[in-house]
Amino acid sequence: MLSGCVKSYYTDEIGKIHILLFAIQDWWITDYEAYYYQKNAKVNIDCLEDTEVLSLSNENREKLCREFHQVEHFFRKKTNRRNVALQNRILSLLSSSAKQRYEKFVQEYPSLVQKLPKHILAAYLGVTRETLSRLYSPNN
Repeated sequence: MLSGCVKSYYTDEIGKIHILLFAIQDWWITDYEAYYYQKNAKVNIDCLEDTEVLSLSNENREKLCREFHQVEHFFRKKTNRRNVALQNRILSLLSSSAKQRYEKFVQEYPSLVQKLPKHILAAYLGVTRETLSRLYSPNN
């Protein structure tokens, strides 16, 4: 992404939205299974503000990686960072309280806390808007 903010999310069978990731300037985002394996997308991506993106097909990415070792190295580093971030997100959802998840998000992504509507941040953290309001309260 060149600018803006987007979210990737999955909508389950009962219509509940599960936000997987956010992306801001210089981040990459896609439905990875659809991108790498040319399957139907399960994940949606929506802009949360005016956004400018670059698009690169998997075919062209593979071609660039074959032709330029530095590009392959770049994508490997990006993939490593994404894998670590996703692993940490899963572990946080499995083992942290809502308050701990909120505090970690504020610590790691302070600019996003100001950018995101509260109902979207609540959905990302896996809490209701009311619970987020309590966590956000200076009295807590």
